[in-house]
Amino acid sequence: MPRSITAYSNPLVKRVQGLRDKRHRREEGLFLAEGLRILTEARETGRVPELMFYAAASARHPLVIALIDAVEAAGGEAIETTEAILSKLSGKDNPQSVVGAFATLDTSLERLDRTNSPIWLVAERLRDPGNLGTILRTGDAVGAGGLILIGDSVDPFSTEAVRASMGALFTMPLARTTWDAFLPWLRSGPGQLVGLSLRTDTDYRAATYQAPTFLLTGNEAQGLPREAEDACDLLVKLPMRGKADSLNAAVATAVMAYQVLSQHAPAAGASR
Repeated sequence: MPRSITAYSNPLVKRVQGLRDKRHRREEGLFLAEGLRILTEARETGRVPELMFYAAASARHPLVIALIDAVEAAGGEAIETTEAILSKLSGKDNPQSVVGAFATLDTSLERLDRTNSPIWLVAERLRDPGNLGTILRTGDAVGAGGLILIGDSVDPFSTEAVRASMGALFTMPLARTTWDAFLPWLRSGPGQLVGLSLRTDTDYRAATYQAPTFLLTGNEAQGLPREAEDACDLLVKLPMRGKADSLNAAVATAVMAYQVLSQHAPAAGASR
């Protein structure tokens, strides 16, 4: 039977609110996700929060009822609360009707199976949580095997990144690693490393992509370092016909991902 919490001073409220801070997420091994759609998509992938807060006004919604049942069946706790406390937990003036605290997902590189998809997304020192969320959504859309974050990238479990992913964090395998660990792993099996760069004359539409293609996007401000470009099997660029010299990192990744998909279309239809 779900319990009710209406006091700001409740220790559990303070604990969950603390998950908006990276250090507390690391210490607790938990992260926050908000919204009925995102939590429902997580449930459909077999993941449910350890703790879930929901607004009393939404208690009879069928999807909220399904989430409550799933959380309790998994040994978690569902808690009815006020919109004011939901606002405190999410940091938003107009909070979602549900907020969940999930166990941090496994982000080890070794668990990835490169044979699961002909397309993989790789981001080097990605700093913007909105870009991270959009790239995750792009990966889900094209059937990518996963997203590999290299170096000092934004925390994928930050509230902003999870929110921007619109549930794709739960559907896209995710790994975090260093460049020195990534390159030997990549070269231990099949895989073409394709880098997005301004320092090439190869148009992305004229290139041939070999499966599995690992599409490498660099830092938003600095692009790829020379070391990474030198390690790529192929460098390509997007033609810029206006005054801008480059596209947003997430937009460029999406354009490239669909170009790669167009060459790998038959294989990309397979399930991950």
